[in-house]
Amino acid sequence: WWQMKQTEIEKLSLEDIVDKLEEFKKKLNGLRMTHSISPLENPIQIRDTRRTISRLLTAKNVKKQTS
Repeated sequence: WWQMKQTEIEKLSLEDIVDKLEEFKKKLNGLRMTHSISPLENPIQIRDTRRTISRLLTAKNVKKQTS
């Protein structure tokens, strides 16, 4: 599993943030589907992915306000 840190997110452009958001949302859907069929080895992946999505959304809103 993979998670982005706040400092990494702040360095991204608005377009990159939108791309990453789409990527992480797909990943979250995949994790949820997999978890519903058979339990994940590490269910914390779902939580970390959700948190990364919220970090990206926050960064997106901040960038929109400042530009």
